[in-house]
This record gives sequence, structure tokens and C-alpha cells, in this order.
Amino acid sequence: QVQLLESGGGLVQAGGSLRLSCAASGRTFSSYAMGWFRQASGNEREFVAAISRSSGSIAYAEFVKGRFTISRDNAKNTMFLQMNSLKPEDTAVYYCAARRGNDVVVMSRFAYDYWGQGIQVTVSS
Repeated sequence: QVQLLESGGGLVQAGGSLRLSCAASGRTFSSYAMGWFRQASGNEREFVAAISRSSGSIAYAEFVKGRFTISRDNAKNTMFLQMNSLKPEDTAVYYCAARRGNDVVVMSRFAYDYWGQGIQVTVSS
């Protein structure tokens, strides 16, 4: 089992940047494929980005391509989401998630086994 804790959220103006971190407990972080999701008020939780265990495979939602970058540091049990050129429509609660099983990137939230509590990102216009 792994516990996840997001940090780095907050309020930023449109065009600004934030870097989210997801710290994982335990010694088996490198055995999980990871992902970032977000949920805006009144909307379903949606896929943002995913990364395989060794960072060999990465996937992004179309609406963040070229703006967001996912990465991980297995030695530090941490995953990151660098968010640049933020837009008001990026406002949401952002969640990190861990997935057991085969080492592929998966976009479906139903494939993830563990979730962080979420962190608010607010982009003002």
C-alpha cells in the first residue's frame, strides 16, 4: 500500500506557473505507475498526465500538451507536475494517483488504486 500527499497548489494569475509535488510513503514507489487527475467544481475527475515506473512512457491530455510536464524521482519517492502558461480553465482540485499492475501509462481514473487527498489550484484571469 502507498500513501500519497500533494503539495504546491495555490492561487496564480493566468499565464503563470505552479509546480505540484506528490510525495509517496513506503519503499515501493518505483513499482507504481503514476498519474495526475483534476476535478473542477461540478465536473467529473479527468485525466491530466501519466508516467510509467521508470519514466519511459508518458502521456498527456490534449488540453495540457506543451504546457504541463510530468516527471518523477524514484530515489525521493516523489512525482511532479510542472504547470506553465496556466489558464483560468485549469482551475480545479488536482489529485495524484498510483497504479499497480503492468508498467504502462493509463488514462482511465478507474485503473488507479491509490489517491492523494487533492490540492486546489486556482488560476485568476
